[in-house]
Amino acid sequence: MSTRILLLADTHVPKRARALPDRVWRAVDDADVVIHAGDWVDVSLLDELEARASSVIGVWGNNDGPDLRSRLPEVARVAVEGIRIAVVHETGPAAGREARCDAAYPDTDLLVFGHSHIPWDTVTPNGLRLLNPGSPTDRRRQPVATMMTAVADAGRLTALAVVPVER
Repeated sequence: MSTRILLLADTHVPKRARALPDRVWRAVDDADVVIHAGDWVDVSLLDELEARASSVIGVWGNNDGPDLRSRLPEVARVAVEGIRIAVVHETGPAAGREARCDAAYPDTDLLVFGHSHIPWDTVTPNGLRLLNPGSPTDRRRQPVATMMTAVADAGRLTALAVVPVER
């Protein structure tokens, strides 16, 4: 059995966008699991995602207040199709990220993070896959806003795509 995953981070709704773009909502509808790596900004988006998505795994970010922090962990851990996943908002500067994450998440296959709004896909020396989906609402210095989709199947992450999102 395979599981379709949508990866989001740094949505900043309603500060950077009034709502998630339609393309994101269509991806939510298509996904079996939605992972959000923090900086929701308002608890209403968490409520909307939980009402619409099959499953939501999320964490709070540095721009999230007490209402989100009371409902979400700083680090979430889950296994999906045999893949040990951790989700966190911040991993620190890009320089040295792989070594820091190897040390901090030794029993993890995939670490999903946010904060920078920059899509990221690397594998550490210990085999930990690091993914940042970027932001679907606030592209900052990137050419386009982004999210990621992937499929988890039998302990492997396949069909990973960085998906451009137009507002």
